[in-house]
Amino acid sequence: MKYTLICTSFLLAVLSAGVATAADAPAKGPEPLTISKGQPVQLQDYAVPGKTTIFDFYSEYCPPCRAIAPLIKKLHEARADIAVVEVDINRPGVEGIDWKSPVAKEFQLDSIPHFKIYGPDGKLVSEGQPAYTKIVDWVQASLP
Repeated sequence: MKYTLICTSFLLAVLSAGVATAADAPAKGPEPLTISKGQPVQLQDYAVPGKTTIFDFYSEYCPPCRAIAPLIKKLHEARADIAVVEVDINRPGVEGIDWKSPVAKEFQLDSIPHFKIYGPDGKLVSEGQPAYTKIVDWVQASLP
């Protein structure tokens, strides 16, 4: 009897942990999600299961980042299979591009915008210039 109770308790704990994990999985919202604010980040925690997830490392002080942002947002809206997650490299209160932020150091960023593309399976597909080129192609194909 005691053994059955322990096994049942264990099984319930495992099942409820699985439900909590599924409930906590990121989902694509109507707008791109913004994360980090300069702090370290685990990108896998924000990859949207079943979608291609584009991580856009940017700073509000970066003119090229501001120029491409509306196109990235339109891509997020136009393509149901793509989710965009914006990774703000600036810590609150830091003016100018925050190259010394923990997230900029974590990903060894020396230019932005910088993109990382993860496939629907959560695996890294492309980053840097090849990712940028792929995103521009998607934008051109998706927009009238």
